[in-house]
Amino acid sequence: MLYLLSDLSGTLSPLNVFRYITFRTGGALFTAGLFVFWFGPWIISLLRLRQGKGQPIREDGPQTHLLTKRGTPTMGGLMILAGAIVAILLWANPRNHYVWIVLTVTLGFGAIGFYDDYLKVTKQSHKGFSGRFRLLLEAAIAIAACTLIAVYSPPALQNQLAFPVFKDALLNLGWFYVLFAAFVIVGSGNAVNMTDGLDGLAIVPVMIACGTFGVIAYLVGNVFTAGYLQVNYVRDTGELAVVCGAVIGAGLGFLWFNAPPAQIFMGDTGSLALGGLLGTIAVATKHEIVLAIVGGLFVLEMMSVIIQVASFKLTGKRVFRMAPIHHHFEQKGWKEPQVVIRFWIIAFILALAGLATLKLR
Repeated sequence: MLYLLSDLSGTLSPLNVFRYITFRTGGALFTAGLFVFWFGPWIISLLRLRQGKGQPIREDGPQTHLLTKRGTPTMGGLMILAGAIVAILLWANPRNHYVWIVLTVTLGFGAIGFYDDYLKVTKQSHKGFSGRFRLLLEAAIAIAACTLIAVYSPPALQNQLAFPVFKDALLNLGWFYVLFAAFVIVGSGNAVNMTDGLDGLAIVPVMIACGTFGVIAYLVGNVFTAGYLQVNYVRDTGELAVVCGAVIGAGLGFLWFNAPPAQIFMGDTGSLALGGLLGTIAVATKHEIVLAIVGGLFVLEMMSVIIQVASFKLTGKRVFRMAPIHHHFEQKGWKEPQVVIRFWIIAFILALAGLATLKLR
């Protein structure tokens, strides 16, 4: 809402700062971080009181988790979403349709994750509601969002899949593009969900990916920088940098409480929502393929589960000691902080690789 103050800049020139995306991105980051840091202890106390035994721990998971993580409350994604949404509503341009589309997907996926967490806590079981029904709801939200994105995209880019590195390489998928883009969003949401299994493991790569896509959104949404870098210019997507800034700020606040030993878990409430947010921003900025590079860690986690399940069903043998793959390394003797920090390093390297595609043309 503070963006609207820039409408008064003709009479009050200092208000011009609210026109700048970079200024508002910094404001959103600071606001979201302060909100989560300030209200975090109260939210954690409330969730601990309401949930009692906290998040149920997988019996077939690493045995150390039964001792170290039992009783920890979940649904910490509520903290992240609350801080991010407050900051976005305060600092983003309310007239920007991409902001509202991203917010709708984020809240929709967050609501699905919240219900799943609720069932797990109340039933004291690591199984939530039907996986197929959950995917169906996610797909419905994603298809609606992608349809709107296709409508608002520049005519030359509607239903087009852009390829990184190649300057003018576009593949016209027709209306199949909507299904492909929806797959990207749903896949992103569930991939981040798979990654959220150790203290601090998911939130830092999410922040790294948000920082990367904040830069991409800013550059793609600016006609001059897009022309210089020879990437596809998508008008109004620069505002999504403010959204990314808000998520980074909220993530930093959450990490304060999620650092090992975690006082609270993100839960499906946060992981599904944040993954859906990243996927939607990638679709809006026409960088769907780059998301697979930047979010390569999430892809690795998801693929490890798919490979493990497929191998066991087809051959009766497991490829990994345990899936997702972060548990595999735990079973090999890596300590939890080792797994987490090494995966952070991988996420950072992949983010740099993703950013490099902007310059390689």
